[in-house]
Amino acid sequence: MSIRFTAKARRGMVALSVAAGLALGVAGCGSGGGDDSKPDTSASASTSKSSGSDPSAQEGQSETPLAELKGTDGVLLQITSAQRDSGGFITVNGNLKNDGAKSVVIPAQVSGDETEIVKHGPSLGGATLVDSQGKKRYYVLRDTDGRPLTTTALGTLEAGQTLPVFMQFPSPPATTTEVTLQIPTFSAGTIKISG
Repeated sequence: MSIRFTAKARRGMVALSVAAGLALGVAGCGSGGGDDSKPDTSASASTSKSSGSDPSAQEGQSETPLAELKGTDGVLLQITSAQRDSGGFITVNGNLKNDGAKSVVIPAQVSGDETEIVKHGPSLGGATLVDSQGKKRYYVLRDTDGRPLTTTALGTLEAGQTLPVFMQFPSPPATTTEVTLQIPTFSAGTIKISG
């Protein structure tokens, strides 16, 4: 009986440690691009209304996007950065924009079709990074509750509205400097990894 209790306690501590590490990693990705030794405490929360894994996209990014992925009904995803972190993951930041003249509902397909991700609501959980050099596909990371580490609570974009978004993936090997971002209902785009 005590062995089973000890094993459960260890699993709980491991899960807690992983969750704390991911939370610190996500918080570390929120710096504003100024002095890297000082964290940016002025970053605002994401415009989504859900709680959990929704940090805002990084501020201070370059004006020229790394890639533009065209979606349906005038929706455009501009990728502004793809930053490799020492924690073993990549954070891809961008802006989801409605370039059309009328309101657009973000298609449910962008969440993907995995039951664990879909049950947490509309997100960019269907996104993947393809490393053609290493012949591997990387899926969006999830927290310990199965929520995707992406912007969530996607809904309707009004005409001209822009929404900052992010996605986190496991990191390909350091030798891989370019990957292809694929999101259901969007065109694919090649992005350069920094860091």
